[in-house]
Amino acid sequence: MQSVRFQLTHANFSALLFITQNVGRQHMRMYRDTGVGIHEGSYSPECRQSDAAIPIEFYNPTTKVTPKDIMYTSSSHRVHQLNLQTLIAEKAFSVRTNAVKTVALALASTSSALLLLVSQASAGAFSFSTGDPDGKIGTLSRPSSPGKIQTETADDFILSETTLINQATFTGLLPAGAPLTSIGNVEIEIYHVFPNDSANPPSGNVPARANSPGDVEIGTATRDGADGSLSFTPTILNPSFSVANSVVDGIKKSPNQKTNGEGPVTGEEVSITVTFNPPILLPADHYFFRPEVLLSDGNFLWLSAPKPTSPPLFTGDLQSWTRNDDLAPDWLRIGTDITAQGPFNAAFSLSGETDADADGVPDSLDLCPNTPQGAVVNDDGCSIDQLAPCAGPASGGVWKNHGQYVSTVAHVANDFLAQGLISEDEKGAIVAAAAQSKCGAKAR
Repeated sequence: MQSVRFQLTHANFSALLFITQNVGRQHMRMYRDTGVGIHEGSYSPECRQSDAAIPIEFYNPTTKVTPKDIMYTSSSHRVHQLNLQTLIAEKAFSVRTNAVKTVALALASTSSALLLLVSQASAGAFSFSTGDPDGKIGTLSRPSSPGKIQTETADDFILSETTLINQATFTGLLPAGAPLTSIGNVEIEIYHVFPNDSANPPSGNVPARANSPGDVEIGTATRDGADGSLSFTPTILNPSFSVANSVVDGIKKSPNQKTNGEGPVTGEEVSITVTFNPPILLPADHYFFRPEVLLSDGNFLWLSAPKPTSPPLFTGDLQSWTRNDDLAPDWLRIGTDITAQGPFNAAFSLSGETDADADGVPDSLDLCPNTPQGAVVNDDGCSIDQLAPCAGPASGGVWKNHGQYVSTVAHVANDFLAQGLISEDEKGAIVAAAAQSKCGAKAR
């Protein structure tokens, strides 16, 4: 980590200090280790303004600053290091290195939080789109409801790295004249490519299963408006849009799978944007996207999109598939098996951000890259082990003693408990393990 040299204008201290965020005021609050506890590694509830708070004012100095390596915590409670220079400053506030002038300006701002002087993970935005509808076909995609069986349509996409998908948009037809309020619910499922999550060999009820969606969805990736795990916003794009063919009921087992579709349909072209809460976390792989729309009356038909071949939309681009409850768990290729007019893609897009360590925090917000798989993290993507490493404080250096390490672990564990990330029992086990460890112990 880069050390930054500051000239501070007024200070009077002789011990290790801690700075906490104080937004909207012309000074920062700094805290000494007053014996209440060593606070390296995380913000501690014991660090209140009554604990020997020392304001650092931005005016002409009266006291010489003693050279000290001090620690400050960001709003994320991570600890970072500043290297103070011995001086009697003659300016209100200045920075010794050009590389951090923007940091100095932000620290002096009354509206700024403390800045992070650490490198965040390299952020990468993710987006995918099959393009606009091409008017070739609309295929049913609805949940089961009284008198109607579930019918699903799915199309594929690919991820080159672990990604958090925040939003999706797909385009389809509503019955002519149907109000947007007729959309009662939206559910999204994600599938692996067969033979994953599937019985293999398959039933033989369809001509082929290679490159189809799997038998069952990825449970952790399902999002449903009914349980609040997604919200959706529909928008009418065109009050009258026509497709040359449609597939609604003509989904049959082999050898009767070629039903040719049910002919042209005209309706309202509508886009539905869904926001996932929480986002869908998926590792790099090939997947199928399956939306379903519940209407109060009539059917939602998912519209096809162009399927370029030279070059393809992406290497390995497959085609859209469909099934109903009578055919499940198998799937049929819409353009190859049912209509012989395809293959088709379906009109949808996805957006999100990469998450290299798969901890559920996007890289742009992740202050602790390379979190071990499965570790519990806070909103900054930091685990307890990363905030209180056995090897020494997260800011660098070594623990003063074993007690300092255990105290830091306890403070961080308290933070995680307060945020609902761990239980009281888990906190106790974590602190007990820290106490039994050799971390921070001096060699004898």
